[in-house]
Amino acid sequence: MGVCALLLALGVLVLTDALTMDVDITQRGPVGPKTVPVVVGIGLLLVAALLAVDVLRGGRGQAETGEDVDLTEPADWRTVALLSGVFLGSAVLIEPLGFPAAGALLFWGAAYALGSRRVDRDPLIAAVLSLATYALFDKLLGVPLPGGPLTGVL
Repeated sequence: MGVCALLLALGVLVLTDALTMDVDITQRGPVGPKTVPVVVGIGLLLVAALLAVDVLRGGRGQAETGEDVDLTEPADWRTVALLSGVFLGSAVLIEPLGFPAAGALLFWGAAYALGSRRVDRDPLIAAVLSLATYALFDKLLGVPLPGGPLTGVL
């Protein structure tokens, strides 16, 4: 029931923040910056209610059957450090470089940290993903993201 209470509190918090959000400037149609947080908040409340009903009816989760993981192997701290560095680096660079460039570095760095070594393909995919994300949020949803040097071009 503790998880139900946590999900309920989180859902109420998300809905409260979403419904009190001031978006008059960025609203460009029926779908705006409030849409996704409202859907997520409603989803959290729904999952909390369904989980509470299941628990009250005696439902219990399955016992852990394990995964195909060798628990004797140590954690891969190099990958964790690389991912953390890439994430923090993109957070620092988003303002001076803009979201498209910082996002491309984030996507490319994450792919590299997770083991991809395709330097001929990964930067291109990262740039396309970053530009698509920028266009989706900035242009379609009306959530302003920093464009950096590409502000006039995009």
